Amino acid sequence: MAHVSIDDGNLIVEIEGLDRLWALKSRLTIPLAHVRGATADPGIVREPKGLRSLGTYVPGVITAGTFHVDGERVFWDVQDPAKAVVIQLSDERYARLVVQVPDPRATVALVEDALPH
Repeated sequence: MAHVSIDDGNLIVEIEGLDRLWALKSRLTIPLAHVRGATADPGIVREPKGLRSLGTYVPGVITAGTFHVDGERVFWDVQDPAKAVVIQLSDERYARLVVQVPDPRATVALVEDALPH
């Protein structure tokens, strides 16, 4: 599970609990200028993950860590697809962050409202 917040012009993703171990990350900080948007997307877990470089993948149980697919680096931390949020990035190490959050709708609203329009 991840906690997403906005602080001082940055998107902060805090990886919580044992997911820190599975994902091999505890925190990601992304400038809001590099965030393109966010969507709740439970179906994303059915898409190909690509090659895992760091992290854990047990199909149907957990996807956590860094994966490479179609020439892009994607960070995953999802166990419950119903709570998956996809955050699209540009000019960053990762092209997308796919994270499980407690309230997908609220997280998407938080990210979208923080973006310049």
